[in-house]
Amino acid sequence: MNAAEIAEMETGELVHLGKEALETRRITVAQRYLHAALEKERTPEHLSLYALALAQATGNVQTAVTLCQEAVKREPKNSEHYLRLGTIYLAAGRKKEAIRALHLGLRVGKNPAITKLLQALGQRERPVLPFLSRGNPVNKYLGKIRSSLFRK
Repeated sequence: MNAAEIAEMETGELVHLGKEALETRRITVAQRYLHAALEKERTPEHLSLYALALAQATGNVQTAVTLCQEAVKREPKNSEHYLRLGTIYLAAGRKKEAIRALHLGLRVGKNPAITKLLQALGQRERPVLPFLSRGNPVNKYLGKIRSSLFRK
């Protein structure tokens, strides 16, 4: 589809096609549709969807994070924005920030996709000696012993 045809489409149709393209991993197509939807109407949903497509298509994580954070600020009770923000952070290799965003999303509301993603990422156990830092050699050694003794 060329740019003129995309420009003539309704916003709802652009978002629908963009979501569909994201789900089928046609990222550049999704980016094109979602960018057009964002140009027509700058809603929080359009911002976070476009941010996700932008990060995956171009690797422009900085802009994507900024757009997604804007969506979160404008609509803080929508856990989908936190899911998309977490996914963007994961794509950038920023796992700690991704987990933080996903946990914030769960505080806002139950979202099975967030729960599934967090389970896939796994959870770290608490340090054996909580008064020492996680990186302390004693904690590391005791943690290895604990994991070998209580392997699931």
